[in-house]
Amino acid sequence: MDPSLESQIQTYLSHVDGLIRRGQELRDALTSDPSDAATVAAMRRWQEDCGVTINQLSGGSKSHWLARSFSQAFLMRAADGSAMEGAAPAHLAQQLLSVLGQAVASLTATDNKAITAASSKTPPPRRFEFVHSVELRPVLEQAYSDSRTALAEGDYQIALMTACGILEAIVTDALEHLGSNRLSSYGAPAGTLADWSFDTRLAVAEKAGLIGGGCARLPAVARQYRINAEGEKAANAAITERDARTTGQVLHVIMRDLDPGR
Repeated sequence: MDPSLESQIQTYLSHVDGLIRRGQELRDALTSDPSDAATVAAMRRWQEDCGVTINQLSGGSKSHWLARSFSQAFLMRAADGSAMEGAAPAHLAQQLLSVLGQAVASLTATDNKAITAASSKTPPPRRFEFVHSVELRPVLEQAYSDSRTALAEGDYQIALMTACGILEAIVTDALEHLGSNRLSSYGAPAGTLADWSFDTRLAVAEKAGLIGGGCARLPAVARQYRINAEGEKAANAAITERDARTTGQVLHVIMRDLDPGR
């Protein structure tokens, strides 16, 4: 092996090992007290450090398998519509630790495919600047890229499920920003927003004037995406190219509704 490459790998391994130790400590602390402000702040800093490292190992490519794994760890939280801060932080820590473990495995493999030369790229378009949660924006950008890639590669299940996760996340973000007091005047159900179904979120957002009627075009399989994501149903769901493309089109319409100036 080239000595310079070996040195680079060892540097990355040492850095990732440090991230793993920090992550394990944070996971344990968050399991004991998920609302501790200092721990939550440390968790966010750790997430950012993980993101920088994964981006470097992926050569700045959002389509790299490691970058996609990192994005999926967050999307699993956003796809159920919960606010990022409200979803189980210890679970997210464990998901990111799993991604870091994949990075270590790749770095120690004989082909070292995780090491790629960073290249200067034109900054990606900021499609989700209208989202109020700053932490959610890069996650949505990555998820959007993953959905488009899956559609181009003919993986219609992933394309549709990811687009639905994005749709629910951005609608939920808009509802949260509006506030529970105002939502109650638009027929919002009792209980917290996190308990609402996908259809309920879309319906209340439309009544509140946050979005238009574009969601009426959503295929039935898209409206059931949460259910299909559980167990064996996702693998067996008959998702067609038309379903995936229509869902993507609806997503674009809702993105324009929430960001009229785009």
